[in-house]
This record gives sequence, structure tokens and C-alpha cells, in this order.
Amino acid sequence: MSENKFEEIGKIKLDLTHYPGEDYYCDGDIEDELLYIARNYGTVEYQRIIEERKNWPILYHFSSGRENIVEWLPITKDMKVLEVGSGCGAITGVLSRKAGEVTCIDLSKKRSKINAYRHMDADNVTIHVGNFQDVEPDLPCDYDYICLIGAFEYAQAYIQSDTPYVDFLNIIKKHMKPQGHIAIALENKFGLKYWAGCREDHLGTYFSNLENYPEGGVVRTFTADGLRSIAKKSGFEHAWMYYPYPDYKFMTSLYSDDRLPQVGELSSNLRNFDRDRLQLFDEKKVFDTVIQENQFPLFSNSYMMLLGPELEEKYVKYSNDRKPEFCIKTVLKKKENRRIIEKHPLSKDAWEHIECTAQAYAKLEERYAGSKLSINKCRLVHGVQENVGKEDKGGALGQGQEPHLQLEYVEGIRLEELMDGCLARNDVEGFQSLFDEYLLRISYGEGTQISDYDLIFANVIVPEDIHNDWNVIDCEWSFEKDIDTKQIAFRAVYCYLLENEKRNLLNFDIIIEKLKIEQSDAEQYRRQEMKFQKYVTGKNMSMAEIRDAIGYPVYTVEAFCQGQELAKHKDYVQIYEDTGKGFNEEQSFFLDGAVGEQIHVTPEGLTELTVSIPRGRSALRIDPCSDTCLVYIAEIRWNGVLVPWKGKQIQVNGWKVGENTYAFPTKDPNITVSLSGLSGEEQNVLQVTMEVTKLPEETVKHMHKRGLF
Repeated sequence: MSENKFEEIGKIKLDLTHYPGEDYYCDGDIEDELLYIARNYGTVEYQRIIEERKNWPILYHFSSGRENIVEWLPITKDMKVLEVGSGCGAITGVLSRKAGEVTCIDLSKKRSKINAYRHMDADNVTIHVGNFQDVEPDLPCDYDYICLIGAFEYAQAYIQSDTPYVDFLNIIKKHMKPQGHIAIALENKFGLKYWAGCREDHLGTYFSNLENYPEGGVVRTFTADGLRSIAKKSGFEHAWMYYPYPDYKFMTSLYSDDRLPQVGELSSNLRNFDRDRLQLFDEKKVFDTVIQENQFPLFSNSYMMLLGPELEEKYVKYSNDRKPEFCIKTVLKKKENRRIIEKHPLSKDAWEHIECTAQAYAKLEERYAGSKLSINKCRLVHGVQENVGKEDKGGALGQGQEPHLQLEYVEGIRLEELMDGCLARNDVEGFQSLFDEYLLRISYGEGTQISDYDLIFANVIVPEDIHNDWNVIDCEWSFEKDIDTKQIAFRAVYCYLLENEKRNLLNFDIIIEKLKIEQSDAEQYRRQEMKFQKYVTGKNMSMAEIRDAIGYPVYTVEAFCQGQELAKHKDYVQIYEDTGKGFNEEQSFFLDGAVGEQIHVTPEGLTELTVSIPRGRSALRIDPCSDTCLVYIAEIRWNGVLVPWKGKQIQVNGWKVGENTYAFPTKDPNITVSLSGLSGEEQNVLQVTMEVTKLPEETVKHMHKRGLF
């Protein structure tokens, strides 16, 4: 037992009364690095450090995205919160900002110190270091929220009984106010990502959770029914299930039984930040099938189970991977069978964006007055919240509630769903008719100094009677200038096609023809879209880019099945990316190990490569093998467009021996592709079709002496 029972780090209090004197749980040297970062860097620097270190534990413990799982809870400054298993403080910060008092419990002193250093300015946090069973008797019984985020699955490690999970809840609920809540977030035992080939999060093994943990261990995850059963045995009449997506660790959307995901919504599924994985099928396509069959609750990757009174919040979407001034959350609430939409700022800077959005709604409503396009009703609601810093101007909210933009909930079907239906039926005429009607309606009031740049099909709600007014539900990205209707419509189709590969059935040339624009116009619109995305997101890397940078590979079924055949035609193709620092090993990957790529060998013996390349690359280098060889390059495509051989667009370090055929007298053959002048996207696709024939070095030298090249 520690002699000094209390420590202070900044304003944080560490209670060591029940600390056993040593940490029985530790992840090794990485915790020293985490402690160094927490001690020496501020919160605003964490994103930069995450991007520079390219390290899973640093991302996991310091990403602000971890906070989303509890940020949506209606916690106010007059409430007390208990956080069990607080670890390095991934969610402690947001709890301290929202609540009046936060009590943390964690077994590790080092992790608790990391937590304390990163939140040392919080004067409302006490961290109890020690085993939960030892600390628990000292806790009061008046907590409004008890948070078990990534902790419940470990219950049998510190509750010694035959029914540890039921007993754990029985112990915990004694410390909850009569109208309080327990929030439990953990992985779903049957999460779709595990069927698709992700490893079990805690054990790092394939399919062990699906096989009911045959090797034993202390960790257990559950299905939704399994969690409900535990809650019922613990005396809870209701268990409200929420579904964090992609998972509870880095949640961007939160669904509920009142608002389940729709077909096409779940597209961010490559989430192997921590280790390599298989990819047995396309999770987006399977999720669409699961949704159509009404089975999403069974296969959601994670759950949040809320015990206590029902909350109004039924759906939350976080848009906080942007510049701070644009970071908001969108919330669907249900109040006495009435649904409303709210947009909340997530920082002081974002409040101005909310106000500008409200002004845009009013101006767009004026523009489209008398047309067949309705702008959904909205109003600003001013409340009081410390981290937003706005005074209550109208008394519309109670003390401590957040200022926000309130929007009318509109019934109907999204225009993109109607268009998807046309494509599924091969009804090209029906699709064109919908597009013509869309174009006619959005063009109303052209020349007015207000335009909604984000008038995509997903933001248009069509009523049952298609001839009635169509409703625009999101005007967040409106600008006080006249934007050409052709550009807005082009962007709508462009975004529509990018979101779902099934939509490639649509002939984009038809749209170009309908809009009466030249290819040069289309290219200009694409460049404008890239500028817009940069305007919104700033310089920060996306989560997809961070995952790629960390570099854990995805192994496809095709790669395994074709492994032997591939070995005859390739010797570990390596791709180098020039990000402005030239080509180097650190910025390279082997093709059978990188994410998002495919390798196929045709019956004719040609090797076809398809590689996903993030934006920000100026050139690529393809090393077809690591030996002297003969290479026939059939074609190289960038985003589907053939890369020309003219000029210096493609260069090789071999000798030309025929049309697009080169002999490489070096064990480091390479083909360099300059991306200068080629159109770029957020995620680009490089396609290479070639035939590689390895040749003995002496053969190549002999061919050269004979003057064959």
C-alpha cells in the first residue's frame, strides 16, 4: 500500500488509497512514450504527433475521435459522472468539460498519470488508482452517469464470481441516482468486421469471438441479446441499444432502433489500425444486404447499451474531422413522437458556422420562394455552454444546455434512393427524368447571390407524390454568390458515383451531354471540388490516410488463392510514393502487403495491378521485381485515364527492345510515373497491366553484347 495516499498533477487529484504499490497491467515501453507526450505537449499538438509517429497506440490513446462515444450524452454541469476503466484518459477530457464532477477508476498508476497530465487544467476530476473491487466501497451513490467504455468486457478479471457480468452491474447500479444512467460501450461478438476477416480486438486472433473464445481468457464480448439478458438479470427493465459506426473507438455515426442505417450509408469499413487483417468480402455490400434484411442490430461492429430512462437522442453524426471552425454534430431527437434535427457546434469557433448556416437557410428560402423546391424550416436556439461561450438570448433552453440550430424533420425518400431504384431496374429513362426534374428545380432563381453548393441527391427529400415540392434538408455549405447550376449538378452526380460502385452503371457522358459542358469544364469542376474539400478539412490527415500511414496490410482472398500463380509472374512488386521528399523506403510498400490493392494474373500471363493512392503524391515508382528482367508494359492508367508515353510522363531505367517492352540489366528495375498534369482525387487509383519475365543477369549482358538492345 502506498504511504502517500494523494498526489496532485496540475488540478487533477490522484487518490492512491487503494493502489497496491505496483502496476499489474502494462503495455510496455509505449506507455513511457505516451507519458512523455502527455507531459510535454498540449492537446492541440496531438493530431500532429499522431500523423508524424504513425503509431497505433498513440492514435488510440490521443485521438480526439475517441471522445465521440460519450460526447453526445446529455451530461450537464450539475451532474456527477463515474468513469470505470479510465486508462490514459481518452474520454475523461470531454466528461470533465460536460459534467460538474468526474470520478475515474483505473488499476494502473502510469496510465492514470498520463490521464492527469493531459487534463491537468481540469479542477473537477479525481482519479482513484487501484482495483475496482477495492475502490468501489468508498464511492458515493449519486452518480448521474456511470461510463463503462471498453471496460465491461473485462468484468470477470476483477469480479470473482460465477456470474461476473451480472454481479458487476448489480454493484455498479448501487452508485447510480434513481433517474441516472449506465453507459456501456464494447465490441459486438458478432460484428460484421470479424466475419469479414478482422482479428478479435483483445486477443489478436482470427474468429475467436465467433467461436465463443475456445482458448479461454478473461475477455468476453456479447451480442445485443446477450447484453440485454445480462441487464435483465441485473434488474433493468429496459436496455436501450445504440449502434456506433464504424465502431465505438472512433465513432462517426451513432444509430438506434429508432433510426437504423440506410442502404449505402456504411462505407468506411477498413479499420485495421492495430494489426493486419483478411478481407473475405466487401463489407459495404454485405452491410447493404444486412440492412435490407433488417439484421443490422445483429451485425453492428459495436454497441452502446444505455441503462436508465429513455433518452431523446436517436441518431448522431459527427463532422469533427474538419477545421475547428467547421466541427459540428448533427442530432436526431424524438420528443413526444415528434422528431427534430439539431446541429451543434463542437467548439467556440464553430458557433459562427452555425449562425451562417441559419442565415443561409433564410436566404435560400427567399430564393426558392414560389418554386417546387422547399428549404426545410430552421431556427437558432441560444443556450449556455461554457465551451461555446454564447449567452442565452431567448431563454429557449434550460441552464447548461447547448446553443444549436434546430431543423424541421422531413418525411419522404431521398432522391438518391429513387435514382438507385432506377439503376437497379436498368431504367435509364426514369433516371434521366429524375435528373431533369432535379435540374429544373435547383435552377430556379439563378443569378441570385446565394447558392447551395451541397445540393447533392442525398440532401433532397422527395414526397410520396413526386409532383409536390421537393425538400432540401441540409444547407450547411451555402455561399453568398451565384454558383452555376451546371457546376452544382455536376458535383451532385460526381458525389453520387463516388459513394457506390454499383452506380457505375450510369453513363456519365449522358450527364455531361445534358449539362452541355465541355470536358475542360468538367475538369475545372473536379479541381474546384478538391479545393472545397481542402477548405473544409484543412491540413489534417483523414482517418483513412492515417490508417494507410500506420501500414497494417489487408490480405484479400484473391491474393491467397492466386498466390502460387502470382509467384510465377512477380517477385514482390514494390511501389514508391513521392510526397515531396523524393523516393525512399519509408514511403514505399510491397504490393501484396498494401491496403486496397488487387493483383490479378490473366490467362495470357499478364499481371494486372490496381492500387489505391492517397492524394498529395507527385510521382510514383513501380519496381516490377528485384532482379534483372524483361518487362512488357501494356498500359498504365491513372483514375481510369490512360497515361501517355509522350514527354517524361513515364520513364524507365532499362533499354527499349520493342514496343513498350524494356530489358532491365539491373536488380533494381523501376518504372517512374509523373503525376504532374494528371487529375487527382482524395483517393486515386493506379492501374498497371504488364508482363514480367525474369532473366539471368548473364543473359541480359549477352543480349547487350550481341546488340539486341
